[in-house]
Amino acid sequence: MPSIYEAIRHDHDRHRELLDRIADTSGDSEQRRAAWDEFYREVKSHSAAEEETFYSKMMQQTWGQDAARHSVHEHAQMDEILEELREMDPSSPGWLTRFKTLKHDYEHHMEEEEEDVFKRAREVIGEEENDAYGARFLKRKSQEVELIPEKREDALED
Repeated sequence: MPSIYEAIRHDHDRHRELLDRIADTSGDSEQRRAAWDEFYREVKSHSAAEEETFYSKMMQQTWGQDAARHSVHEHAQMDEILEELREMDPSSPGWLTRFKTLKHDYEHHMEEEEEDVFKRAREVIGEEENDAYGARFLKRKSQEVELIPEKREDALED
């Protein structure tokens, strides 16, 4: 079982790959749609599981609350952009502009988590708990991904 840090970093690595893959596409291509759909589902389930397991534990310590609240706030901001992008035409210039904002912000967020937040979290989540929190995170993520609809209900069929 991976530790909580390995599980989160593994997801982040996949998210970086998907962001790069999306950035390398153009127009309303099948490649863009497939990478976007995977990215959307991955990030939505990852963020929810991270908040419910990892950040909820950090908030139990007063000095961990600021870092956790900051990251949860960033999740909310990125979620707004994810939903905007989901409603937009992926071939429009506006979609690409908004995607570039998401990519920049999310890459910054992942780096901040891995370099700053993980250091703080190690003071709250003892080494003996790392694997248990990793298991909780992965279980919660698998539950969350099941709650995400395959496609928007109001989307027009192709």
